[in-house]
Amino acid sequence: IRAKAVSAKEVDSGNDIYGNPIKRIQYEIKQIKMFKGPDQDIEFIYTAPSTAVCGRLLDTGGKKEYLIAGKSEGNGKMHITLCDLVSTWDSLTPTQKKSLNQRYQMGCECKISRCLSIPCFVSSSDECLWTDWAMEKNNVDGRQAKHYACIKRSDGSCAWYRGMAPPKQEFLDIEDP
Repeated sequence: IRAKAVSAKEVDSGNDIYGNPIKRIQYEIKQIKMFKGPDQDIEFIYTAPSTAVCGRLLDTGGKKEYLIAGKSEGNGKMHITLCDLVSTWDSLTPTQKKSLNQRYQMGCECKISRCLSIPCFVSSSDECLWTDWAMEKNNVDGRQAKHYACIKRSDGSCAWYRGMAPPKQEFLDIEDP
């Protein structure tokens, strides 16, 4: 989702196995756009109270916009941790913003395989090899992440595509030698 956090408060969310209360931060959010998820708006996002226990801290006040990927309960509630994608909207590249509406959907049937050290290989034609980590000194937010999308072509294979315009039919129909 694309959203702004407007307020935060600490809430109880049950007890641990010893009977101690589990605290969570409940962010009230203003959802701007749902890219993938339930048909209803997300009203609240829950996270652990500190980064030491994998919580994500969001600026409140409704000024900063975020792209947030977390776990939705489907009832207007969402949970996020340090392992979920949370980026400020302004930090996204134009390609990433445009791809959220169009291009990333073209790759839902593709697999992205991580390349942690060179050499790397794909094991099937429906894979895109993600090399940012290996090629850019352990960078998880490198050139491929910022400027490319893994999309499915008409022959069933998947390939990295770069560009702001929708892929041309020739790209979708191309066959590897």
